[in-house]
Formats: sequence, C-alpha cells, structure tokens
Amino acid sequence: MPKSQKSTEELRESIMQACITLFNKKGLKFTMDDVATHCHISKKTMYVVFNDKEELFLAMVDYLFDGIKKSEQEVINDLSLSTLDKIRKILGVMPESYKEIDFEKLYLLKDKYPVIYKKVEKRLESGWDTTIALLEQGQKEGVVKPVNILLVKLMYEAAVEQFFQRDILVSNKISYQKAIDEVVDIVVEGIRKR
Repeated sequence: MPKSQKSTEELRESIMQACITLFNKKGLKFTMDDVATHCHISKKTMYVVFNDKEELFLAMVDYLFDGIKKSEQEVINDLSLSTLDKIRKILGVMPESYKEIDFEKLYLLKDKYPVIYKKVEKRLESGWDTTIALLEQGQKEGVVKPVNILLVKLMYEAAVEQFFQRDILVSNKISYQKAIDEVVDIVVEGIRKR
C-alpha cells in the first residue's frame, strides 16, 4: 500500500476516534474545529478527508457498525462457545473500544440529522444473516424453541430503535450497555428451549 494512502487511512482512523471522544464529551455539538484540534491537524486537512460534518457523521456510523461486525465474526470463530452462547454474545456484541461511547445521546440524531438517523436505522435492520443462521442452527440443535425468527428480529430491532428514537434511557438513567444486556437476556431466555 502506498505511504500516502496509508497515511490517509490512519488520518481517517484518528478522526473517527476523535469523533467518538468528542461525541462523549459534547454530544452532537462538537465542531469540525474541535475534531481538527483534537487530532492536531489543520481544519483544511479535515476538509480534505470529509467535506462537512454530516459526511463525517455518516462515516462514523459505518465505522461503528463495521467494528460491531468485526466483533461478531470473532464470536462466530470462538470454538469454545456453544450456539446459545454465540447467540447471546452476537445480540449484545460491542467492541471493547466502544464501551465508552455514550449511545444514550444517539436519540438526538433523529431530529437534527435525519439522514444520519436513517443510516443508523438501516444498519440496525441489515446484517442479520449471521444471527439468523445461528438461530436456525440453535433450532436444529434443539437449544432454541421453534420460534418465528423474523419475529425475534423485529422485536430486537424495535427495542433498540426505541433507545435511539427517544430519550428513554437518559430519562430513566439506564446505560445503553445495561439496556442491551437486558434486552438480550429477555430475548435469549424467551427462545431458549428448556
């Protein structure tokens, strides 16, 4: 890989990490100047990589979801886990580097950045192939009840979308991770064959 291409990729990575840090501190109110300052680069350099804040946020959505997909693959490849354990981990997967992200603030996207919110919704609703295959495998193994997998998917998506559509987590002082853990527990215990 050419050095200039690698440095652009490293710059994008640095910018994404800065966005996560700034999002945790300021929510959606951080500026391109804030990101440039945090990365020790000029604002002009920022605009070489991203045209505007919306493009930056769209890239951040992909960055976050791509990280989740990578963590999902690690769960799938973990031969020490049973199928039921893999289902539980896949539904609640969160890369270690994302543990500090304040997901409770994501509900603010809906009104301020509807295009970005739609992308979050789309990413939540897609990429279920691995999970569906695990649920089907669990049914074949007899560890998952013969439930309608589409309904399991819809219930899970609806719960997570509610976290993003309203300030329900913030107003009830529930962390995103705790909320996801409880939803996963409810879903897995509901489908587990006894």
